[in-house]
Amino acid sequence: MSVADPEMLDAPEPVEAWWRRLLRDPSALLASLVLLIVVFCALAAPAISPHDPFASSRAIMQPPIWAEGGDWLHPLGTDGQGRDMLSRLFYGTRLTLIIGLVSVGIGGAFGSLMGLLAAFRPGLDPWVMRCVDVMLSFPAILLGLALVAVMGPGALPVIVALAVATVPDCARIARSVAVSVMQQDYIEAGRALGLSNFALFTRYLLRNCISSIMIFLSLRFGQIILIGAALSFLGLGARPPTAELGMMAAQGRDFLLFAPHIAIIPSVLIFVIVLAANVLGDALRDVLDPRLRS
Repeated sequence: MSVADPEMLDAPEPVEAWWRRLLRDPSALLASLVLLIVVFCALAAPAISPHDPFASSRAIMQPPIWAEGGDWLHPLGTDGQGRDMLSRLFYGTRLTLIIGLVSVGIGGAFGSLMGLLAAFRPGLDPWVMRCVDVMLSFPAILLGLALVAVMGPGALPVIVALAVATVPDCARIARSVAVSVMQQDYIEAGRALGLSNFALFTRYLLRNCISSIMIFLSLRFGQIILIGAALSFLGLGARPPTAELGMMAAQGRDFLLFAPHIAIIPSVLIFVIVLAANVLGDALRDVLDPRLRS
């Protein structure tokens, strides 16, 4: 292996090798299956919903099928306005996943770029990290309150707040990994070969940091779903009659004593999504982090 070929010194593993190791983990397979089912139900909500999620009926607070008084017309019962819970779960899951994915995607992209630039250009490091420290001083819920006061309640302020809350943590992770990568011999070999800064950044620095960034974002996704649901629970998210899991749980608070399914069912679904995302994130960490491979 020649020092003059830096790419060969630390070539990332092929994706097929990652999948083979991931498929050998039963918990990862189960978590992936759960998330695939959830994503499918969210994407196919208009086709598989048995009722209009916004249409009221006379069957107000009807219990689910396993409770006395339930029937198959509304398998998961109805809410306080007679709307079908199953249909609203499909639509609410779609909005919840969109909020989580968009927030993680935008925040992860900006945070990764900031962290990698801070390590690649040492002169930018103090400025970037001070910016990160300032952003860390704003909790996501406090930032959400401020944005709602300016923009009004809705999904967009929640996405902005969660994306901004993701940026500093992702920037710290990306910078810590990039600093160690910048000290490797193949970076110096690339400079000696006269490679441009863009080639060094994209072909060597980014490629060797992407697995650690993906591990962080996969674990962050579950946290973002939970924080987004909490913001919606507090009334800072989507506005009625839009279906969103956190808001659906909040709407069921007034009926806990005589219709607990209105709040419990969306809360259980939030728990399942977050748990599956965290389990899959742990499995990806075991697969992608070379320090944890045995």
